[in-house]
Amino acid sequence: MLDIAAELRRWCEEGRDFAVATVVSVGGSAPRQPGAALAVDAEGTAVGSVSGGCVEGAVYELCQEALRTGETVRETFGYSDEDAFTVGLTCGGVIDVLVSPAPAADRLVRPVLAAAASAAADGRTT
Repeated sequence: MLDIAAELRRWCEEGRDFAVATVVSVGGSAPRQPGAALAVDAEGTAVGSVSGGCVEGAVYELCQEALRTGETVRETFGYSDEDAFTVGLTCGGVIDVLVSPAPAADRLVRPVLAAAASAAADGRTT
């Protein structure tokens, strides 16, 4: 998430609604590690990556759905012979992605997210 912190800070300052997808766990070989993130705003602009391209389209759709419903969702992406033609990781690994909406009107989460994005963008830990 550190690689998109400056953009998230800007989105917070501009009052944009957005959703953030974050890799929360990895099994086996995976292109990105826990903490990798993709964010999508209400206009469809995306920043970041959770998989280096393997499942970005599906995660983008999950972010848009989170914006529509306001619901947080956790999704697992991986590869198996049964799922060879579905969205997954061709590297043979498994990633779990947590997708959370961050609407500008959320008075509980949004200030915390804005402060965390600002600290991360500035390289601060507090």
